[in-house]
Amino acid sequence: MAKKKKAVELTQKKLEFTENDITYKLIRFKPENMTLDVIRYENGEKLGEFNIPFAHLPKSLKKTIKPN
Repeated sequence: MAKKKKAVELTQKKLEFTENDITYKLIRFKPENMTLDVIRYENGEKLGEFNIPFAHLPKSLKKTIKPN
């Protein structure tokens, strides 16, 4: 049976990106299903915690996280 990969905490790295006037702060990366937990901010207001696919990240952040 294959080992489960543990989630990688990203809060201490303080990684974030902005897309369409919405800022996303990365919380954790889940390599098992290639998703990220993020907090969305719009105009400085916290909109909540969301789950986004790894593929939606900018290339510069993908290189930083390195899922392999």
